[in-house]
Amino acid sequence: MRDVLDELTKRWESGEAVGLGTVVATFRSAPRPPGASMLVTAGGEAVGSVSGGCVEGAVYEEATGVLEGADPVLRRYGVSDDDAFAVGLTCGGILDVFVERVDRETFPELDSVAASVRAEEPVAVATVLEHPEESKVGSHLLVWRERTSGSLGSTRIDDAVVDDARGMLASGRSGVIEYGPEGQRRGEGLRVFVNSFEPPPRMLVFGAIDFAAAMARMGAFLGYRVTVCDARPVFATHSRFPGVDDVVVDWPHRYLAAEAEAGRIDERTAVMVLTHDPKFDVPVLEAALRQDLGYVGAMGSRRTHEDRLRRLREQGLGEAELAKLSSPIGLDLGARTPEETAVSIAAELIALRWGGRGVRLSDVEGPIHHHS
Repeated sequence: MRDVLDELTKRWESGEAVGLGTVVATFRSAPRPPGASMLVTAGGEAVGSVSGGCVEGAVYEEATGVLEGADPVLRRYGVSDDDAFAVGLTCGGILDVFVERVDRETFPELDSVAASVRAEEPVAVATVLEHPEESKVGSHLLVWRERTSGSLGSTRIDDAVVDDARGMLASGRSGVIEYGPEGQRRGEGLRVFVNSFEPPPRMLVFGAIDFAAAMARMGAFLGYRVTVCDARPVFATHSRFPGVDDVVVDWPHRYLAAEAEAGRIDERTAVMVLTHDPKFDVPVLEAALRQDLGYVGAMGSRRTHEDRLRRLREQGLGEAELAKLSSPIGLDLGARTPEETAVSIAAELIALRWGGRGVRLSDVEGPIHHHS
């Protein structure tokens, strides 16, 4: 829903109803992840995408139906064995899409969701997909870290979903959870989709060099909130890094320690050390490798890497901590320019996140998409 939230909120605020289709589950090579949405207005306008074009027509018809009074509906779309170009996914994937009517009556808390997303306050939206009582389908429960709003039908159900939604919110995951009719952990009959809205993950780029500028642009393209940090004020300037969220003049290790102390880095944070100078990179790597971060990479030759490892061991880091370090940084793409190097690093980030192997797809067999 994040990708259409601005348009959805605008229509909601004006009192207009829309039909909203949301991907709630995917299987095999599905093109869009859970949470991807498409809305259809009463005037017939479509905004967003659930499949990149494969099943938009079918979802459009379902969305038009709920606008005309049909009940919310959960549909599964997949490749057709007889005709791959019929209503289905020619890539061979399968999508579960939930289509509902959204207006002030059916989703009175939408403005609270939008306000939290804009303020980068983590919030999860739990939506009933299947329920023994059909009237409960489409119910919403909003879950923040310390409060909730709405209900899915009973206190027992709400308590179970809140616990699970907070766990999913902490890790930034969205997906479907199954329960018994009264929220029992074991059972079936109740399916709930939890859509997590976490703030963008952070990318901290240490070293204000030309490679950092390319990496910052790539990080923003991938959806990270990017900070460039360097202790040298002549290099760490907004004019050299236009479009970056934050440019900080500070010693890298001191800045990282302060961000960790303030709780502003987490297991999704990516740290890039591009300084090429032991007095900068060893202290910040020591601090980074002691944290539970998503990625820590350092630029340099293999000789530089071995020297770093020696220095880090002297600072008391163990082998388990050193194993977190990606150095030399990036995948072997033969990169030469700063831009090519940024692609190489981004490729490693993606591969580590999703379990990719970093090889040519044409040279391997099996599923294209990996699931972490």
